[in-house]
Amino acid sequence: MVARVESADNRPHLIVNNPHKPYFFAQIRSARRCLWSTLIALATLLNITALSATAQQAPPQRSTGATIRGSVTDLAGKFVADASVRLKAANAQTPSETKTNPAGAFEFSGLPAGSYTLTGEKSGAGSPVTVIVALSEGDRKQVDLTFGSTADGQPNKSAVSSPSSDQPMGFSDTPNFTVAGVTDWTAVGGHGSDSILRTSEDLARETAALQPQGAAARASGGTSKVTEPSESESQLRSALASAPGSFRANHELGAFYLRAGRERDALPLLEAAYRLDPANDANERDLALAYQEAGDLRRAREHVGNLLKRRNDADLDRMAAELDEKLGDPLVAVQEYQHAVSLDPSEQNYFAWGSELLLHRAVWQAAEVFKNGVKAHPNSARLHTALGTALFAGALYDDSARSLCAASDLDPSNSEPYIFMGKIIMAAPAPLPCVETKLARFVQQEPDSSLANYLYAMAIWKEHPSSSDNPALPQVETLLTKAVTIDPKCSDGYLQLGILAASQHHYEKAVQLYTKAIEVDLQLGEAHYRLGVAYERLGEREKAAQEYQLHDEIEKRQAAAIEQQRRDVKQFVVVQAQPATSVTH
Repeated sequence: MVARVESADNRPHLIVNNPHKPYFFAQIRSARRCLWSTLIALATLLNITALSATAQQAPPQRSTGATIRGSVTDLAGKFVADASVRLKAANAQTPSETKTNPAGAFEFSGLPAGSYTLTGEKSGAGSPVTVIVALSEGDRKQVDLTFGSTADGQPNKSAVSSPSSDQPMGFSDTPNFTVAGVTDWTAVGGHGSDSILRTSEDLARETAALQPQGAAARASGGTSKVTEPSESESQLRSALASAPGSFRANHELGAFYLRAGRERDALPLLEAAYRLDPANDANERDLALAYQEAGDLRRAREHVGNLLKRRNDADLDRMAAELDEKLGDPLVAVQEYQHAVSLDPSEQNYFAWGSELLLHRAVWQAAEVFKNGVKAHPNSARLHTALGTALFAGALYDDSARSLCAASDLDPSNSEPYIFMGKIIMAAPAPLPCVETKLARFVQQEPDSSLANYLYAMAIWKEHPSSSDNPALPQVETLLTKAVTIDPKCSDGYLQLGILAASQHHYEKAVQLYTKAIEVDLQLGEAHYRLGVAYERLGEREKAAQEYQLHDEIEKRQAAAIEQQRRDVKQFVVVQAQPATSVTH
């Protein structure tokens, strides 16, 4: 029963007359609590929704550069605190440095786009140099360093036990990268101008053709190890005539012809010996080499594969790799070269592996292999030269020059390091250390060499840029004049003499010199262009236009040839190996 009454303040109140009054008010209180809980939950939900909408509508934060972070551990996997971590940009003179925190972590932030090298050090222990390639704005890279060697690249004696002196050298330079595939020429990488890239590509091909010098050549050995027969050809032929079904008679005469460079004569004999004894390794090796020399690469690779199934042999791995490269399978080739180094870390095997990487534009990885090769064979001028080429391709121009200068010091009579340093100094954007003095030595050793005089002239000119009152110009002119006098077909010498004359406003003389350069080399595009400029200065605009047109046509043909050349060379796709971090793309 419910009654309505008026209170003293004239507001109505409800009075409930109910025998279950306590239970009834309990229900009311419970309903009120439920209502308040619902209202609070609804308000919270509305507030969260509003905050979410506000967050979604907030403008994105602008990138403030790239970040490189990571951690430093030792060989046991323990984090290294208070280690020095240095980060150096490819074009920087000095590195940035930070320390790891108690958890072994470090971070560099706000970095501009570019390529960097990263290394760590503490108490004589160090990590291999890590290369971070093509870091972009806003990138976040995780790069972990492992201490396993000292800062100068030598093994950390506290972490790595030394093998006994009577044990063969083990393969301790495990690569910090994996070649995962190949891509087409459009992915070709390079630094600086196109002329620098072209120089880098030319030097990579020339590097692959370098031969070992002196003792290194003797130590590297050959692919086929044929024993010198004591008999003459007539005796060997007589032995075969007496026993045409003899394995030994067929093999020895075939080996004789192979050694004499007569692989066509060798092939039927070695094939007959193979049919008689297909399990004889020496004969099958010679047969594979004969097929290779005769140009039958697939048969050569088949027989090398047979031999590799029966035995581990670094020379066979290297031979297989050479064949794989020629057959258009560089991915397998680079794996074969790596395996050859793991079996026998010789100068030849390091060089072959690094050269394969360099040919396919894995320049940072090639540099890592060559550096390890130089550590193992510090007296190899060829490895120092190859390392210089790889460093130049990575835009480390000063380091490249130093490596080539070291190569020339190791083998002063070898012209190749001088030629390489001459090419890099002409392409590099600034003068390079030590090159001028080494090329001066080159001229002293070979005063009648047109190339030596030309390269030394260009080094002086690069060190002392041209101007009308430059005191070095008379020496440059003398050296260039001597170069074209020794070799009248030195087209580049005439071209540079023309440039020198034009810089002194002697345009008639420049025209004569440019014309001489073109007579020697009709495809010297720069000579046509500069001849056009000289004609313009002399007011002969029609002749200038003709030379400009010839220049454009030559450049177009050469660009097409370079494009095709790049199409023919697949570029390696490299990924970072775990847990080491040597290369990051």
